Amino acid sequence: MKKAKKLTAVLLTAALAIGTLAGGSMVSSAEELNELWTFEVPNRELENLIILNSEMANDLNVLCNTTEGLLETDAKGKLIPGIASEWGTEDGGLTWTFKLREGVKWVDWQGNEKGDVTAQDWITALEWVMNAKKNGANNTSMPTTLIEGAGDYYNYTKELSEEEAYALDKTKFLEMVGIEAPDDYTLIYHCTSNATYFDTVATSACLYPMAQGFIDEVGVENVLSTGIEGLWYNGPYTLTEFVQGNTKTLTKNPLYWDTEAKLFDNVVIRIVEDTTRGYELYDAGELDHIDLSEATLRQIYDDEGHKYHDYLVEKMPRKYSYQMHFNYSKMKDDGTPDDNWNKAVANENFRKSIYYGLNLVPYLARTNFINPLHCENNAYTMRGLLYFSDGTEYTERVLEKLGLPESDGETPRRYDPDLAAECKAKAMEELEAEGVTFPVQIDYYITAGSQNALDSATVLKQVFEEGLGSDYVTMNIGTFVSSQTQEVIDPQLQSFVTNGWGADYGDIQNYLGQETLGEDTAYYSMNYSNINDATDEDLLATYQEFTDMVNAANAIVDDIDARYEAYADAEVYMLEHAMTIPVNLEVSWQLTKVNDYTRSNAMFGIQNYMYKNWDTSVDAYTTEQYAEFAEEFNK
Repeated sequence: MKKAKKLTAVLLTAALAIGTLAGGSMVSSAEELNELWTFEVPNRELENLIILNSEMANDLNVLCNTTEGLLETDAKGKLIPGIASEWGTEDGGLTWTFKLREGVKWVDWQGNEKGDVTAQDWITALEWVMNAKKNGANNTSMPTTLIEGAGDYYNYTKELSEEEAYALDKTKFLEMVGIEAPDDYTLIYHCTSNATYFDTVATSACLYPMAQGFIDEVGVENVLSTGIEGLWYNGPYTLTEFVQGNTKTLTKNPLYWDTEAKLFDNVVIRIVEDTTRGYELYDAGELDHIDLSEATLRQIYDDEGHKYHDYLVEKMPRKYSYQMHFNYSKMKDDGTPDDNWNKAVANENFRKSIYYGLNLVPYLARTNFINPLHCENNAYTMRGLLYFSDGTEYTERVLEKLGLPESDGETPRRYDPDLAAECKAKAMEELEAEGVTFPVQIDYYITAGSQNALDSATVLKQVFEEGLGSDYVTMNIGTFVSSQTQEVIDPQLQSFVTNGWGADYGDIQNYLGQETLGEDTAYYSMNYSNINDATDEDLLATYQEFTDMVNAANAIVDDIDARYEAYADAEVYMLEHAMTIPVNLEVSWQLTKVNDYTRSNAMFGIQNYMYKNWDTSVDAYTTEQYAEFAEEFNK
């Protein structure tokens, strides 16, 4: 296995490349792909066509190509001009001015011109986002926190009838909210405080544009149900085909403003049952890259003579931190409360027994059996997002405060079976007194028909039941057909969901603010944990304390180190009380014709899947080539 050991060493170098982001050009192939065939699995199918109305990566990974915002990010995660050619603040972050390019066009799905992109499109869009009846609470957390009067306008529209809110023009909005356009190509935001990071928010969906002409054309009541033929586009691609559960086709926008950009003629996103099927399609030349399942990776890695052995690539970590999100107000299939689960999960010792008692290595090996601990995640926030002024990376400070032991290279740092057993014993005593019966039933849902998802869920079930004891918990694997949101999350059937969050902008508030109590802007609280419907007083007190800590950190705007320190304290409090549980990072292996080191690799924003200026090759990249890319990237 000498050759295989060399492969591991080479890819370890590549995996660590994300740690330093510096300049340097990439090596490109002499012959590149004109058309890209990529993939998603069924539970990541596009569910929403309106970029302002979604906070889900499966939507935004597509829609960032069809609608473009003020700024972009490059391969190093650095902000670069987008439709705004210039931007800045002259008062320490209270006021931000963006100068827009002239000549940028809106087009229909076939590339026909619909109108000019102007500063008014950002005013129209922000009114839509902050209008509670038009957009619900989607994408409101950042504007509410950062833009003068945005939260007040949301609350104002929340009290209106739908008819009244739909009928509003922008007069009241402009009176209340700190946004203005002194001319068609100048856009000014007035912040609630010195938001030195506000320009990073420009890469979030909440500050993307929407044309009033589009709203007038389809009708305000029809915006959210508009199909691809009715949308207006200003991004590098239009969406010219969408077959639910099958394929989506992005086609190069002929009137795209950046005429120097390297774009594909078409990008076809194919839904595959799982990565095992995806590997078959890659092998047949029907996909240009594929993440490898554990079984397929083992097959290739263990066979030095395999045709793909020297093409294995360990991917760069994606920007998502995955956590286990408990449902604190679970329902049964018949719509009645699941009291046994709800009482159990409200108990802190029950949650802490899970936090300390799961040896997740077998589960992490489903993604990366060669280096499973490369996927280990012990913080809620994604590493690499922010740094203290002395250079300390934020999540390292969180781990320091948690007091986790150093890794032994074999087991997760958080795993402590003795402490888990102690918490289990306390939980059983406390819960039996409340009438909870054991084993507690844990309902976990996966995509129907996916063998890979079933295999991963089966491993996770074993991790739970062997680590905690089948006398204590039993994990039931359920399935959904097409939409996890509609079939599982909305009816509140899940005991927990493992889901990843990637920062919308460069501040910790965007992570921790998703878990606060009693705030419409808290995405996970409103959509996954249902904490606002919980009744246990101790649980609610814990969440209130955490919420107060987050809001106290939000209020620190004149000392960035003090701000980050306060957030770290809040994050540690969340983890020590096991309110949510960090699970994994995405560091999988792949076969690919795409040089990932030329893609946007920002730790914030929605643009990492913008298919723009990617280096590709008609032939798959080798392990050695990727090592060269990593070396160049790290210079």
